[in-house]
Amino acid sequence: MSQWQRRIRGAVGMGLTWALAWALVGLLIGVTSNLLPGLPWDAFFEVFDAPLPALAIPGFVGGALFSMVLGIAGRRRRFAELSLPRFAAWGAVGGLLLSLVPAAMVAVGLASLGSGAPGVWQLTAVISGPLILLSAASATGTLALARMAERGEAPTPLPTGPRSD
Repeated sequence: MSQWQRRIRGAVGMGLTWALAWALVGLLIGVTSNLLPGLPWDAFFEVFDAPLPALAIPGFVGGALFSMVLGIAGRRRRFAELSLPRFAAWGAVGGLLLSLVPAAMVAVGLASLGSGAPGVWQLTAVISGPLILLSAASATGTLALARMAERGEAPTPLPTGPRSD
């Protein structure tokens, strides 16, 4: 397998991993908002009409963008050599790049803003904070999983049935 094929496979794998995690976060937000109405993100649901697992789509793109940032910034380093704060910062850079995707789509004509909608830079400013934070958290989780895999550890399975002590 060529180096480019490995990089593409890694970016797709990172994107799928982040997509799963972000879909679960979306479900958690939805369940929490139903159980505890009046939380700050309830205004978000007035404008966001997609199902909450749809956060998997920006999660996939964010994971792929983070994979590119990691390939450039963390080249030739093992996961044990990387610090969590540095990885979180690289994740934040990936989140910032992700927040620029809608503006880029509007700029090239693949998307448009509705009438009466705020400008593209106001939209970018609003979505950049949550995307940067979620990407930084996803990056630290990615490093923790990668370190476990590098050491050959498996996550501890959850108990599935009654114990037979």
